[in-house]
Amino acid sequence: MPKMVLKAAYVSLNGTDLSAYTSKAELKVEVDEKDVTTFASAGWSELLGGLSSGELSVGFKQDVAASALDATMWSLFGSVVPFEVRLTNAAVGTSNPKWTGNVLIKEWVPIAGSVGDVAEMDLSFPTSGAVARATA
Repeated sequence: MPKMVLKAAYVSLNGTDLSAYTSKAELKVEVDEKDVTTFASAGWSELLGGLSSGELSVGFKQDVAASALDATMWSLFGSVVPFEVRLTNAAVGTSNPKWTGNVLIKEWVPIAGSVGDVAEMDLSFPTSGAVARATA
């Protein structure tokens, strides 16, 4: 059975590769369940998929140097921007698909932590529109 350890995932927001600042990436997609049960369902629930949605969660290591992570993310705050994530930073292919779409940069945490902590944060951005999977 194949297994995989994430070592060099790829995370891009608004066309900028942010992998060097990223320590966690999770893309979750789901569909609302709609109950369409009738008396003819013989006592069993029947479900259909409704609206789809998604969320991109990212763990960032903060960097406030000029043109680094904080400057990039601050300029995107409140905007809907394209994203791309891959399991590895290798070329896209059948063994390394990419997921793309748009996310709303609805939050940013410029400062987080206590004395001696690594300046890092975990953030979640809701998708806006469709999420696609591609191998080319």
